[in-house]
Amino acid sequence: MNNAKIKRTTGIALLMALVVVLQFVGGMIPPVGGFSISLVLIPIVLGSAVYGPKAGALLGTTFGVIVTINCITGADAGGAMVFQANPLLCILVVLGKGILAGFASGFVYKLFKHWNGYVAMALAAIVCPVLNTGTFVLCMLTFFREVLAAWATPFGGDVIVYIFSGLLVFNFVPELIINVVFSPFGQRIVHTLKKKN
Repeated sequence: MNNAKIKRTTGIALLMALVVVLQFVGGMIPPVGGFSISLVLIPIVLGSAVYGPKAGALLGTTFGVIVTINCITGADAGGAMVFQANPLLCILVVLGKGILAGFASGFVYKLFKHWNGYVAMALAAIVCPVLNTGTFVLCMLTFFREVLAAWATPFGGDVIVYIFSGLLVFNFVPELIINVVFSPFGQRIVHTLKKKN
């Protein structure tokens, strides 16, 4: 294995470890108002920008595996409800949304990086949470509407109100803001790493 491949493998492995740590630590932090904010998308976007869409998909898979473990073990109470409703479909949704978000953010970065690296990173930082949350919401509406209705009980049982008030306002919007705010720093990291290679 040549030096470039060793650096690439090491870099992806470090980002995978960061994804694992951030997801587990994020699961230990008590939700604010019943909702938790994930920082795990930052290393996924960063890795997909540095190493490409396939690495982004691998980092998204890592994220999905940890979420799946939390669903199976009950560490994520809402995820456990989804897993109990349909284990196989739960695993497919959780893995699928992570893979799609990671791959797409890398693809978008690759598409725009020659035009402007900062814009490319900002777009990748937007695409990742949009696809992660968007895929999740669509799958919940399509396959797990009963679980979604149970989650919506504190919101008067209205699934649409819960999606907009709960999932989008308290989860998606903060994740999106965090990703976009981090994106200029992420681009500086990408630029530094590319100069060294």
